[in-house]
Amino acid sequence: MTKNGNSLDQRTFDKLSRLYVIALSTIALSVIISQILVRNHLKTQQSDSTVINIAGRQRMLSQKLTKDIVSLSVYSDKKNRELLKNKISETLTLWELSHNSLQKGNKKLGLPEHNSDKIKSKFNEINPVFETIKNASTSIVKKLDEHLEISIEDLAINIKNVTDNESSFLVLMDGIVNQYDLEANKKVSWLSKLEFLLMGFTLLILLGELLFIFLPAAKSVKATLSELLFAEKKAKKMAFDADELSIAKEKSMKELKALSHAMDETLLFARISPKGNLIHMGNKFSRLFKLSKFTKEELFWNVLSTNENEQTALELLIEKFKKTGWQGEVKATTKEDVDIWLEMSIIPFRPTEDKLELLIIASEITDRKAAQLEIERLTKESFEEKMSQQKIISSKIIENQEKEQNRIAKDVHDGIGQMLTGLKYNLESINVDDIEKTTSKIEHLKELTTNIIKGVRTATFNLTPPELSDHGIVPAITKLTQELGRLTGKEIVLFNKTNFNQRLDSLVEINIYRITQEAINNAIKYADSSNILVSLSHSKNILSIVIDDDGKGFEPAKVKKVKNGDGGMGMTFMRERITYIEGRMFLNSEIGKGTRVTLNIPI
Repeated sequence: MTKNGNSLDQRTFDKLSRLYVIALSTIALSVIISQILVRNHLKTQQSDSTVINIAGRQRMLSQKLTKDIVSLSVYSDKKNRELLKNKISETLTLWELSHNSLQKGNKKLGLPEHNSDKIKSKFNEINPVFETIKNASTSIVKKLDEHLEISIEDLAINIKNVTDNESSFLVLMDGIVNQYDLEANKKVSWLSKLEFLLMGFTLLILLGELLFIFLPAAKSVKATLSELLFAEKKAKKMAFDADELSIAKEKSMKELKALSHAMDETLLFARISPKGNLIHMGNKFSRLFKLSKFTKEELFWNVLSTNENEQTALELLIEKFKKTGWQGEVKATTKEDVDIWLEMSIIPFRPTEDKLELLIIASEITDRKAAQLEIERLTKESFEEKMSQQKIISSKIIENQEKEQNRIAKDVHDGIGQMLTGLKYNLESINVDDIEKTTSKIEHLKELTTNIIKGVRTATFNLTPPELSDHGIVPAITKLTQELGRLTGKEIVLFNKTNFNQRLDSLVEINIYRITQEAINNAIKYADSSNILVSLSHSKNILSIVIDDDGKGFEPAKVKKVKNGDGGMGMTFMRERITYIEGRMFLNSEIGKGTRVTLNIPI
């Protein structure tokens, strides 16, 4: 093509470009103008549905107001009068707010500030009726505020004013709602006409662009096709150049193969598919795991280990990290059952755009891992030995505590209890000659003696419950809740959800009983609770005991730091006992929301 021809084509192209810009700009401008006109009109209609809805609701509110006011003549008791008064007040407030907002506007309710002249005229007509009902209703509420049991005769005039004007209000409000609806329909009709006009204008613009822009563009495309034929010749030359590039590529591939061979000999290197099929394994890797030949079906984890568990672990590892990559330690087993530890990296890469492979690069760390495992074994043995010694010490402490408590309980019951009972009988057998001087003293001594006996029995019960050794943990806890409830006046309830009745080892039962007793006593002493619930449930292997109270609660994190006072040591003993019987204890509490202690004991 000549230079002049190229210049002409450029001018034509520039002219067409300008025409396209003008055409698209015209369409965009017409769309923008259409949207502005439509949105301005829609903005005026945005509140129409809200206005009609609230205006219609005014009729329902006036009927509800009248109904509640008339109901005052049916109920005379304070409770129902109070409920009706509140309903009338709420309805009146909403009714008055809506009525004023419809006339003056309300942004929160979505109501416009301006109404048509017809709407204003209708509101001027209805306002006297509205004021009459409002004033009568306000008077009724005020009188009920002063005296709920006011007689219906004192309210009769106001009630009559409401009922007499209610029908007039409904009729006038219907006229207002109908007028709102009529005006809204007129707006919709006008919007429909506007849309047709805009659509016709847009079609005219498109027709003009077809005649003056797009048809000339078609002619220009025809000229472009001739230029493409010229470009074809140019493409053949580019193909020749591509052959030259291919030769250079083959040279690069040879260099890459040499690099791959070096990696095979120096690194534990392999390539696998995302499904684990072995694509390539380096010579050093092959020698380590005695692999001379492999097929495409050979799986990487089967090469690395003969152990099924290790194979499964490697398979899951590759499946999980085939897209993201991974680095860490894995255990392998050779065909001679020799354990090998590898520090391995899984690297995803794409040799082509539609193909994914995984690079495996590893190093052997068997000796280092053996030393690490030996250190862990020695550490574990030392820890287990310390734990065993701690259990023996705890067992002796608890055993001695129980023996001492049994001894004290026997002394209190057989000694002090019998002496105080004898004292009570001796006092009751006194021959009173002078009634006026001795009656009050004897009665006081009787009461004092009874309280002492009750205290001794309580102490005995707390020290060693016979039900625990004779019948087991459930009867013992049952007796504990009954006695503590009777002695303290608290509502203490036991709920055996799964009817657990098994006997456990005596030391396990003693510790369960003491922990439960401590938890209940804490709820009584410190929680200031009125109700305590003890729940038992069990499964095949676990006995669960939950102690809930409705007390003032506390912050468990602070109790952990307390070593004495306010239950701190009690909580420590509870944790020591639950650890001794290999159970677990969970403590949940919040200020003002009570406390829950959960015990899980293996059975």
